[in-house]
Amino acid sequence: MRLIHSADWQLGKPFGRFEPDVRAALYEARFDAIDTLGRLASEHGARHVLVAGDVFDTDGPDDRTMVQAVSRMSRHSCRWWLLPGNHDYARSGGLWDRVRSSVGPTINVLTEAEPVEMEDDIWLLPAPLTYRHNLEDPTEAFGAMETPCARLRIGLAHGSIRDFGSRGESKNQIAPDRATRSRLDYLALGDWHGALQVDAHTWYSGTPETDSFQRDEPGQALLVELDQGSTPVVKPIRTGRFQWLMRSWTVNDHASFEAECSQLLETIDAPSTLLQLSLAGITSLGDRVAMLQSLETDIIHRLRFLDVRSDDLVGRPSEEDLAGLAVEGILGVAAARLNEQAAIGGTESVLAKRALERLFVEYSRGGQP
Repeated sequence: MRLIHSADWQLGKPFGRFEPDVRAALYEARFDAIDTLGRLASEHGARHVLVAGDVFDTDGPDDRTMVQAVSRMSRHSCRWWLLPGNHDYARSGGLWDRVRSSVGPTINVLTEAEPVEMEDDIWLLPAPLTYRHNLEDPTEAFGAMETPCARLRIGLAHGSIRDFGSRGESKNQIAPDRATRSRLDYLALGDWHGALQVDAHTWYSGTPETDSFQRDEPGQALLVELDQGSTPVVKPIRTGRFQWLMRSWTVNDHASFEAECSQLLETIDAPSTLLQLSLAGITSLGDRVAMLQSLETDIIHRLRFLDVRSDDLVGRPSEEDLAGLAVEGILGVAAARLNEQAAIGGTESVLAKRALERLFVEYSRGGQP
């Protein structure tokens, strides 16, 4: 049997930290991921797609979000198995009743902790969350679930198999040896947003669209092949459109900065890349200004999003920099005094460095500081 394991779609995620155009692109990409998963299922002969929780970002999504989700899934011939997670937990009269009332036979909502026969003698054991945070292991009931004549027992759950700290989404602790304890051939988990193998029979699929700078890998889904009595064969497959990268560059002149930029742009699809860039080093003030201007006027427009952190990139005015300002009379005097203050150290030196940089920037632009 082949299936696609996915999780943490979080449809309707607002991405509020971004500008409207970026926000809209990221929002829509999460719906497009549903079609990607449906196509992968067809291409690889997988009749089922398991979604291990957090299909929606909240337990009260707007109508468009719900309708888009259902309509996208309905376009594909595979069967979808949807588990409530901590973001979209199951409650009476809530989201999942709305979803169930609008879906066809290929979309299955798993709001009850009861085994379901997916195919002859192939059983799915779901552990839906009924609260955002459960005190008990939501998979504890798996061991007692009866699955007559089972060839395969597949668990589906959402929670932390270990403490992921701030990088995990929920606090619903799952026993790390759950697959062994409950005689599962495969345990499909959601909560951790990157693909992660726990043991031979237990995997997190991660989200199909990367949504954080904490995880450098693109969004993925897992193609899982199961055979009775055999170890699962699991293959991660890229599904994400956008790539979120964190990069730290140490640059001491404009030439090394340009080399880093060239190398980056050669290895990414710039319009699909969100970049958090940290710069460090000691360089001339002129080079520092040139680097930041290049980022602000060129690189930022190539990428989908750019966040620059340059506090550790120290610009020291060269004699040539100061000489250029000196010809302006009072500007030269101000620059020399700021440079002296910057060299002393302490709190005031930070302000002096910023003031000197601003003076140089405005002078370079031909404006009035």
